[in-house]
Amino acid sequence: MIPRLKERTHRSHHPLEEALGRPVSPNEGLTEHTVVAHWPGLDHFTLDDEHKSWTATQWAEHLEGPYVEHPFAAGPDDDRHAVLHVDVRLHPQDRHLTGPEWAEVAHRLARAADIEIPGKKSGCRWIAVQAQPGRLDLIANLIHLDGAWHAPPADILRRLSDQARSIEQDLNLIPPRTGHSALPAAPTASAQLARVLTQLADEQAGPLATVRGLVEHTAYRIACQPGGRQHGHGAPSGADRPPPPRDPAGPGHHGRPPGPAPGR
Repeated sequence: MIPRLKERTHRSHHPLEEALGRPVSPNEGLTEHTVVAHWPGLDHFTLDDEHKSWTATQWAEHLEGPYVEHPFAAGPDDDRHAVLHVDVRLHPQDRHLTGPEWAEVAHRLARAADIEIPGKKSGCRWIAVQAQPGRLDLIANLIHLDGAWHAPPADILRRLSDQARSIEQDLNLIPPRTGHSALPAAPTASAQLARVLTQLADEQAGPLATVRGLVEHTAYRIACQPGGRQHGHGAPSGADRPPPPRDPAGPGHHGRPPGPAPGR
């Protein structure tokens, strides 16, 4: 299950169209099988569960209602982009979730994103749309019912990812990196460095073991050659000392090349 955070907008029509996979229509009713979850206060906001027969256009207008009710509400940057859109997608090989399971996923993600706060009556308006296979879209307006602007947490994506891992375990879903189509995680720089140091320090098969073997073998060869042994810590003995170089011109010539004697 992979959550994705979209760029905030000032209208809910485009996120709803993306969730449905088709244009928002004033003639298409969205049943509870499509809008699988919503903010808790909606049941008290409408009479006789009239929202169960709302069209796609009515749902979009409902999400944009806080703009009309609180025309001066704005974010920290003095913007009016209050529509938050998050979608999550299952692994292609995951099983089909039931309606109640999708509803559980929606509420858990809404709490992770901090747009649903248990016990808070004047929170955000939000709905969860399940209209495409293996996909759930969470759409919310960050303007509270009392006109306050709800700033999402700075680490909202990390919270959604952590909650997705928890949902995968609870609902027996496939994590994103364990399927056949998933790519292995790239090793970090510290892991690569640790692997190289381990290989270097391997006394049996590492490079240092090879170098040590060459040094020991060379020392053994030197020790076996004439003059390779030393007596104590001093200079080599006479038996081991190599003879002086021989003069090729013979004794007494001191290096003079042979030839006729001078004066003859």
